[in-house]
Amino acid sequence: MNIATALARARAFLRQKGIDAAPLEAEVLLAHVTGMDRVGLYREAGRLLTREEEEKFQELLQRRAAGEPVAYLTGCREFMGLSFRVTRDVLIPRPETELLVEVALELLAGGAVPGEERLFLADVGTGSGAIAVSLAYYLDKGTIYATDISPAALALAAENARRHRVSGRIIFLAGDLLSPLQKILSPGSLSLVAANLPYIPSAAVGQLMPDVARYEPHLALDGGCDGLELYRRLVPQARELLAPGGYLLMEIDPSQAPLMARLLPEGAWRYGVRRDLAGRERLVVAQLMVSCMSKTPSTL
Repeated sequence: MNIATALARARAFLRQKGIDAAPLEAEVLLAHVTGMDRVGLYREAGRLLTREEEEKFQELLQRRAAGEPVAYLTGCREFMGLSFRVTRDVLIPRPETELLVEVALELLAGGAVPGEERLFLADVGTGSGAIAVSLAYYLDKGTIYATDISPAALALAAENARRHRVSGRIIFLAGDLLSPLQKILSPGSLSLVAANLPYIPSAAVGQLMPDVARYEPHLALDGGCDGLELYRRLVPQARELLAPGGYLLMEIDPSQAPLMARLLPEGAWRYGVRRDLAGRERLVVAQLMVSCMSKTPSTL
């Protein structure tokens, strides 16, 4: 079977199985099997697949038809223009999370954060390391502390840091939220804390899309009764470790935006909520007050 025929059959098969992005996913899977890029598939459309390539491609198509995410089948996912290795030990990086990194870079580039001389950042619940590695890659200064409760996730994040040659700028620590940093940093040491923590309410985890509910780690999805359990514990830790004027960035579900006022006491924080590309309230940008001021969400 040549590449063109294999692609045509794969597209039809995935469509039949209800895969919306069948043409794209067929290309991604065959590119992975052959070691080509997607353009190469069309440039060499007449090339015959080897028996091993055919068998591997058929295996991946069957697994995708059963619901397994493409990122787990290929072992990689692009985020912020970088390729990250992913396994079923970590959540697959989402495009909407790029907003968190973009806002962090915007704040840091604009000199809005304290600690310009000795810049210390934290990525809480680092997972694949997508946030920490992206920040280190696009920043030319600073030290990033990346924490996770999962040893397997930390090992993968460290691998991704080595892959992009930023491991010298990231310190990986095992533990719950910011607790590992509380043991080694003085209060007020951090300029910015980034957190994409589990925020799905426990009762809703099983109702997620099948490819998410069945394959992605529930440890990285389940945010407790209302989805904000981990953020509820993170906020006081961040308040202790952030320098006055420092920022706490938290990705949330849009439905949780009205609840954030309960987590961020007036007089201690001022905050706003940024919208993602779909126009949904996605990112809480909270600044630790230097002194007692009124909240002005519209300015953040």
